[in-house]
Amino acid sequence: MFTGIIETLGMVKSIEKDRSNVHFTIESPISSELKIDQSLSHNGACLTVVGLAAGSHRVTAVEETLRRTNLGQWTEGTLVNLERCLAMGGRLDGHMVQGHVDTVAECTEALDMNGSWRFTFRYQPTPEHLLVDKGSVCLNGVSLTVVEPRDDLFSVAIIPYTWEHTNFKTLRPGDAVNVEFDIIGKYISRYLALYK
Repeated sequence: MFTGIIETLGMVKSIEKDRSNVHFTIESPISSELKIDQSLSHNGACLTVVGLAAGSHRVTAVEETLRRTNLGQWTEGTLVNLERCLAMGGRLDGHMVQGHVDTVAECTEALDMNGSWRFTFRYQPTPEHLLVDKGSVCLNGVSLTVVEPRDDLFSVAIIPYTWEHTNFKTLRPGDAVNVEFDIIGKYISRYLALYK
């Protein structure tokens, strides 16, 4: 489990296709602290560390992960939000995040609000993808507050710290982000569907 509080940025160093899988080598300040078989959130997608080298680690994305996320759009040099899993007894500063991406949303607008930024996203809504005004959503692994959800659009506000320490500073209209909806909302939606 993760919290959506990004520890650091990594950079895609190399990409290797292997049948329907893709292996990514990521350089990051925390790579030297990782262990083989450790879970690590990459732009909100939970991936297993399968290899280590000096200052970098390697992960593999299978076809299902590539289909559901923006990982297939990564190129060498792409900045990636990284978060290690929550340690037992640690603080839950964001919200409960599984690292299981539900869908991809497209950035439709990025506004400089003179001290903060407002991003708007379009996605394909379904009954189980609940967004609540002032509720939680995870975008590219970042725990954020939903602003004005409507139809197939919603917005988030980005503070300067988040701007500086995540890949939101590289995000432009037309770019895709990984979306994980709030797990509590997903369970409520599922229970309601079962007992209707």
